[in-house]
Amino acid sequence: MSDDSYTPPEVWTWEDANGGKFSATNRPVAGPTHDKDLPVGEHPYQLYSLATPNGVKVTVMFEELLAAGHDADYDAWLIRIGEGDQFSSGFTEINPNSKIPALVDHTGDAPLRVFESGSILLHLAETFGAFLPKDTPGRVETLNWLFWQMGSAPYLGGGFGHFYAYAPEKWRYPIDRYTMEVKRQLDVLDRELAGRPFIAGQDYTIADMAIWPWYGQLVLGRLYDAARFLDAESYRNVLAWAERIDARPAVQRGRMVNRTFGDAAMQLHERHSATDFQTRTQDKIAAQP
Repeated sequence: MSDDSYTPPEVWTWEDANGGKFSATNRPVAGPTHDKDLPVGEHPYQLYSLATPNGVKVTVMFEELLAAGHDADYDAWLIRIGEGDQFSSGFTEINPNSKIPALVDHTGDAPLRVFESGSILLHLAETFGAFLPKDTPGRVETLNWLFWQMGSAPYLGGGFGHFYAYAPEKWRYPIDRYTMEVKRQLDVLDRELAGRPFIAGQDYTIADMAIWPWYGQLVLGRLYDAARFLDAESYRNVLAWAERIDARPAVQRGRMVNRTFGDAAMQLHERHSATDFQTRTQDKIAAQP
């Protein structure tokens, strides 16, 4: 199919849309499609998520907090977006935008909903006084990069990833358009990381946790099978940073939580205890009599 084969109608309708592989994950209206309460575990923090890059940000943050000795234990419940779990009445109550991840903080007098991955990272960083510098220059630089990621990733995920990997047809114009932008973003990161070990400076922060699941995993060859296409190895500083973060045990655990794809040993559909990583991964469950 050629790039000029589609003529938009005078008024777009959902019935005529070609949603492609992930058409079930979104719709043009908000609100719930069905009634279903969300489960609640025993820990103060209840996370409802899936191991997409946005979900991985938050599970990495929780695992890093626990590794640093903070009292941040959490339950992580699986939201299967391909099956419409994000449109349940329980989920839309805590995130009216029907996107993962979403968190309920039960540490206060009343449950507090926190949605948008950047907001969750910032909330946890401020709550525990961790992974966010206390000095003004360091804090501002960290938030610069946190919000850079929130604004930039739609070009990588919804733009490049969609048209390169998931769209029903391969169209050159959108692939070229978003490839150019993603490579520009990688160059931004590469230039900044030339003089510092982490994106906001000398310290590992929530900015790294936000950026790594997208751009780090991209250059490591884990997103869209696109590392060769993007010449990822040429971004040497980004690749070194990605490998540095990938080696962290808390990051390795965070990648496993709410994961439903890939190696069964890396899939922990739900996380309710630190011991689940040794006993409740899908390979262990499959091996049970």
